[in-house]
Amino acid sequence: MAGMRLTRGFEQAACIITLLATQDPSIPISSEVIHHRLSGSQTYLRKIMRKLVVAGLIKSVSGNNGGFTIAHSPKKISLYDVVLATEGEIHTYPDTGLIDMVFKDFQPVTKQGTSVINQVFHQADLLWEKALKKQSVYRVISDTLGESKIPLVNWNESDEKRELLIQKLLRNIRQEMK
Repeated sequence: MAGMRLTRGFEQAACIITLLATQDPSIPISSEVIHHRLSGSQTYLRKIMRKLVVAGLIKSVSGNNGGFTIAHSPKKISLYDVVLATEGEIHTYPDTGLIDMVFKDFQPVTKQGTSVINQVFHQADLLWEKALKKQSVYRVISDTLGESKIPLVNWNESDEKRELLIQKLLRNIRQEMK
């Protein structure tokens, strides 16, 4: 059974936020680097980054060394904030009026049925929203890495130099897990 799905735009936005959360906030990541990391359409990525800027989650920095930085601490950005920026408010029940049309001969009951089903899904949407609001970007990254402090990587560095730093970080994580 197919269910409600977030768009690919959300996944890309989550990756952008993660890149920026692991970057020194005083050093913007260039849009070229972000595009290189995520691939895909540059035009589409610009639209996603614009949504994140408008939502106040990231900042656009102009100039020769410009690019993008995270606007707030990763501890203050929830997964719901990213969903809201990319998808808008989620309403899982479409309420196309089908119940009203199919059961039009039973008007009072039909209206009540539509109201009840809308309320059930509204409550489910609120629970989903509450759960995502509890999950900060910081928590997702720190749980993933098993680190309480998010290590910073300069994503603007050459692939080789950055790879050495990442390998060192992974060795440290593996040693601490033993």
